[in-house]
Amino acid sequence: MSSALAALIGLVISIVLILRKLSPIYSLMLGALVGGLLAGWGLPVTVGHMIGGVQDISKAIVRILAAGVLTGMLVKTGAASTIARSIIKALGEKYIYLALALSAMLLTAMGVFIDVAVITIAPIAIIMGSRLRLSKMKLLLAMIGGGKCGNIISPNPNTIVAADNFDAPLSSVMGAGVVPAVIGLVLTVFVIIPLIPKGDLMSEESKGKEAQGEEKLPALWRSLIGPIVTILLLALRPIAKIEIDPMVALPVGGIIGIIATRHWKNMGTCLSYGLEKMSGIAILLVGTGALAGVIQASDIKEVLVGLLSNWENGGTLMAPIAGALMSAASASTTAGATIASASFADAIMAAGVTAIWGAAMVNAGATVLDHLPHGSFFHATGGAMSFSVKERLKLIPYESLVGLILTIGSVGMCFLTSL
Repeated sequence: MSSALAALIGLVISIVLILRKLSPIYSLMLGALVGGLLAGWGLPVTVGHMIGGVQDISKAIVRILAAGVLTGMLVKTGAASTIARSIIKALGEKYIYLALALSAMLLTAMGVFIDVAVITIAPIAIIMGSRLRLSKMKLLLAMIGGGKCGNIISPNPNTIVAADNFDAPLSSVMGAGVVPAVIGLVLTVFVIIPLIPKGDLMSEESKGKEAQGEEKLPALWRSLIGPIVTILLLALRPIAKIEIDPMVALPVGGIIGIIATRHWKNMGTCLSYGLEKMSGIAILLVGTGALAGVIQASDIKEVLVGLLSNWENGGTLMAPIAGALMSAASASTTAGATIASASFADAIMAAGVTAIWGAAMVNAGATVLDHLPHGSFFHATGGAMSFSVKERLKLIPYESLVGLILTIGSVGMCFLTSL
């Protein structure tokens, strides 16, 4: 059996096991093992490829764990809630969908996980939706769409791992996603949300319990200090040629944010929360790295290149296609970006794509199908707005359209910058 077909069978086995509710980490590792054995490599060689794949993303895992400090600060100090409330208050009821989308975009762009961003904003969305009799589907899509836009410009695990696997500066990969993210935000609010049929209007009875009281939340300027420090530290490389690794910039910004919000007594709580959120991702990356090692060792790259060789600019399209397919397989932006970038980075750059745009397009592609039902994001975001599974399934086409717009924007910017 060809190694490309064997790797694909291993990937399919992983997907089936995940759908059967087996642990995603073990599903990915088992799929990698079966794929290697079917390729005829034997057990020692297969295990060697799996370990090699994990070793390739070990730097990203360390940086992701360090990023937990910033995430913990934003969530546990109330800074994320302050930022969201301030945006919604500033834009008012007339632009509530824009306010929710912009809030989710900025929170994820600052380093909050997209599902956590939605859960943070959801109580406010429920209150506003009940008061204004708005559609639950439109409210949730506003938050998810904004979160997807922020996710391609954030120091979140998906961006970190894509940048690492392409050996590109994190700040540059984040910057490459800004224009597509802004385009995605505008089209989400003013084009995609209006496509959702009217119905499922919220009533006063559906009003949820409001989030933390405003008196317990830090001031807006204090809430912004940590993320601003992080962004400035990461920006020193392209601006002043001073390289500060994300492993340093992310926790420094988080610690300064904890101090600025006067939560230094709760530093342990912030750090524990951040570590808890990031450790789950880090463990998942062990499984994705193992599968990526097997895929990378197979000749699947050559097969994909052959299929795209007859297309004009087919090599460029490899990046977003790989990101979309792998995110569909894993129902995770991080896992999708990891497998795609670890497996295809060399082939993508060999096709003439720069490291920065290769990472950016893989990252954008990973937002197209990362919300499928066999992933946790589907259930976490649906639960935040008390959706049934049937209701939540109806939103998938609109979410995919948001991801597709981000991907098209990223590919378009890659072409424009190469002219």
